[in-house]
Amino acid sequence: MTAFAFHTVASIVSEPGAAARLGPLVAERFTNARRALIVTDAGFLRTGLLEPARASLAERGLAVQIFSNVVADPPEQIVIEAVDCARAHETDLVIGFGGGSSMDVAKLVAVLAGSEQPLNQIYGIGKVTGQRLPLIQVPTTAGTGSEVTNIAIVTTGETTKMGVVSPQLYADLALLDAELTLGLPPLVTAATGIDAMVHAIEAYTSKHKKNPLSDNLARQALALLSRNILVAVENGSDLEARQAMLLGACLAGQAFSNAPVAAVHALAYPIGGIFHVPHGLSNSLVLPHVLRFNASHAAPLYAELADIVVPGTGGSAEDKTEALIAAMQQIAQRSGIQTKLVQMGISENDLDRLADDAMLQTRLLGNNPRELTRADARAIYAAAL
Repeated sequence: MTAFAFHTVASIVSEPGAAARLGPLVAERFTNARRALIVTDAGFLRTGLLEPARASLAERGLAVQIFSNVVADPPEQIVIEAVDCARAHETDLVIGFGGGSSMDVAKLVAVLAGSEQPLNQIYGIGKVTGQRLPLIQVPTTAGTGSEVTNIAIVTTGETTKMGVVSPQLYADLALLDAELTLGLPPLVTAATGIDAMVHAIEAYTSKHKKNPLSDNLARQALALLSRNILVAVENGSDLEARQAMLLGACLAGQAFSNAPVAAVHALAYPIGGIFHVPHGLSNSLVLPHVLRFNASHAAPLYAELADIVVPGTGGSAEDKTEALIAAMQQIAQRSGIQTKLVQMGISENDLDRLADDAMLQTRLLGNNPRELTRADARAIYAAAL
């Protein structure tokens, strides 16, 4: 058996309504915490869903400060503002509340607020030095899995992004509470859910770090997500389906944090960066075309996943791969999200720029089961038009 290492968060709590008990959970696990910073976005703050958690913390005597300036694809300046806020508050506990952007900023605040390292010196793999502040992550979408990953993405220019990858970014506690996701619109539910499914699919076929633990997590994630995504889209108040989606996204996050994602994400990033398309939707737009491109090298593995997503499918590995692709396309179509690049304002004239940017994602492309050239990337974008 191939040697491997596996890392994840220290603790996970999965329970509807658990966020309203955040104070007791903090008192139990972080006995020295006195001053908490909640990192979130203005939209989630307006829902009022944060209030029970804030009140629970206050009841336990914690001084709570809320930083709610996080935006999608957060730029460096937002991260720096959040770090400054944490220092001014003398924060000793950081809590991320939101989607991937809020949780990514929370990770960076936790490692930078008590450090002399500037943000621009921690981009890359393993560049964070020293310890971090205690960190809790509470996802409000079932997609990114950021609550259990050691990665944070920052927008560093008009269209460019940089990643911070370090073991210090793993949270102490991930709290999965589906009550926080009940207000998610159907299209957001669909796009984030497909994002999580992509994490599971790409982790299962990752070229270099595929391992038995990630494989089992990916399979379980895909089972939960594929059975519940359309239920959650079509009946957003179904708490059981929402909790299953949160758990599935969390398991997929653990899988890809150890067996990294590949070409779907590499081709999705330029779509998001240049055209400001939400990350999950960007993944969904290129997914079937990347799967078809990879089929010559990954069909046996895709066939195993097809048995989970579309059980009972017969035929060869290639037949099952086509069934998996068709099932993913059907989920996108039934959910009502866009399925073609042209629907996002992208034209033939944009394909060269997209292909050029995709080829810069060398960290991700190296994980793909089939080597991908610039011509391949352009052809995939053309197929997705």
